[in-house]
Amino acid sequence: MYIAIEGVIGVGKTTLTRMLKPAFNADILLEVFEENPFLSDFYGDRARYAFQTQIFFLLSRYHQQKKNVPEMLAQNPNLLSDYTFAKDALFASINLVSDELEMYQRVHEALAEKIRQPDLLVYLRATTETLMARIAMRDRPYERDMDSSYISALGKAYDDFFAKTHVKLPTLTIEADNLDFVRNPEDLVYIQVQIEEALKKSPLQPKLLDPSPSPLP
Repeated sequence: MYIAIEGVIGVGKTTLTRMLKPAFNADILLEVFEENPFLSDFYGDRARYAFQTQIFFLLSRYHQQKKNVPEMLAQNPNLLSDYTFAKDALFASINLVSDELEMYQRVHEALAEKIRQPDLLVYLRATTETLMARIAMRDRPYERDMDSSYISALGKAYDDFFAKTHVKLPTLTIEADNLDFVRNPEDLVYIQVQIEEALKKSPLQPKLLDPSPSPLP
């Protein structure tokens, strides 16, 4: 079973993916974003560096998923990822305009046809205030001047994305404002149970990832 965990910057996707790994006896696929040479410049001047940043991410994510997802699923039927390929277009819709957006969309559409879709999408949802606080707490240098209006726009885009774009894929939305799965084991257990229940209700009728998953502490 292939599960992708999604949400706005700072919501805790990567941390949750790592923490759920033992519970589902899964391999994990993590987004590689530090290698983007335009990322720091983008946060300083989004209009100027948006196209370069988006195209780099698009091709990087394509090559990672096209190669790694099939190989990893062949080795282990259970895979957790902290992103989905489709979300790249979400960022492009905010960051690009006019001819650049049209060109990007054509490339994305052609590449997306070759990508394996997740069996379940988990949407971690949080308010802009929560996201800004978590971004400040992790204190990545290129995120220190993050604009709350940009995070707010991303939040709306994510809501629209999951409400419309992926209606045909099983999706689980988890309100994350009052969850602290790093410090509170019961919150992690809660999320694990929600995912297991979502898998049972999936129209694909999948078998649970592990017939006897290891209990979380």
